[in-house]
Amino acid sequence: MNRTKPGTLLTYGALVAGALITLFPYYQLAVMASNTTADIYSSPPKFWFGGHLADNIGEVFAKVDFFGSVLNTLVVAIATTVLVLFFDSLAAFTFAKYDFPGSNVLFGILLATFVVPTQLAAIPQFDLMAKFGLVGSLNALIIPAAANAFGIFWMRQYARGAIADELLEAARVDGAGFFRTYLSVGLPVLRPALAFLGIFTFVNTWNDYLWPLVVLIDSNHVTLQVALAQLNGLYVQDYAVVMAGTLVAIVPLVIVFLFGARHFIRNIAAGAVKG
Repeated sequence: MNRTKPGTLLTYGALVAGALITLFPYYQLAVMASNTTADIYSSPPKFWFGGHLADNIGEVFAKVDFFGSVLNTLVVAIATTVLVLFFDSLAAFTFAKYDFPGSNVLFGILLATFVVPTQLAAIPQFDLMAKFGLVGSLNALIIPAAANAFGIFWMRQYARGAIADELLEAARVDGAGFFRTYLSVGLPVLRPALAFLGIFTFVNTWNDYLWPLVVLIDSNHVTLQVALAQLNGLYVQDYAVVMAGTLVAIVPLVIVFLFGARHFIRNIAAGAVKG
C-alpha cells in the first residue's frame, strides 16, 4: 500500500488554499450581486446568495446601454488582439532571428518605453487622434494599441529559444522569403506564446478604462468599463447594481480564458512531445 508523502500533502494543501483565496473574491462578487446594497452594508456581512440577482441585472440593463457597450468592447478587444498578435510576433521574429543594422539599439529603445508610465502619453495621444479626426470613434482605441513593447519583448524571448536556426536555413534553401518563412516556420512554433499574449491582450483591452474615458467623448457610445462606471450616481451609489454589472461583464473573460488556457496547454504539450 502506497503511503502519501508529507511533502505531497503540503503541496496539495497549498494548491487548494491558493485556489480558494483566488476564487473567493469572485464568489463574494456573486454574493453581493445577488443581494441589496443594504445587505452589503449589513453587519455581520452576508456570505450567502440573496434573491435579488435578476432585479439587479435588470437595473443594469435599464440604466446603461449594456449590450451596446459590450459590442463596442468586443470589437475593440478582438481587433486589438488580432493586430497585436500579428505585429508583435512579426517584430519579435525579426528581432530574434535576423541581424540588421541598429537592431540592438532599436530593441533597447523599445525596452526603454517600459519605464514610461502610459498615463504620460494620454494628452499627446489624444492630440494626435484629434488631428486624424478619430476622437469619439473606436479606431482611436484600436490603432494606438495595435502593437506594444511587452508583446514584442515576450515573443522575442520565446522565439529565440523555440525557433531553431536549422528550420530557417531549410526554408531559405527551399526558396522561401522572409514573410513565407514567418508564416510557415515562425507562427506554428510560436503558438503557445501567441495564446498567452492573446489572452493577456484581450483581458487588458476589455478592462481598459482610462483611455476610453478620455477619447470616447459621446457618453452613449462607450466601452463596457466606462458604462459600468456610469452606474454610480453623483449622490447615490447602488453597489449591488454595480456588482451585478461587473458579474455579467466578466463572463466573456472567463470564456476567453478557458478557451485560451486550454489551447495554450495543448500547444505546450504538443511541443514537448515533438521535442
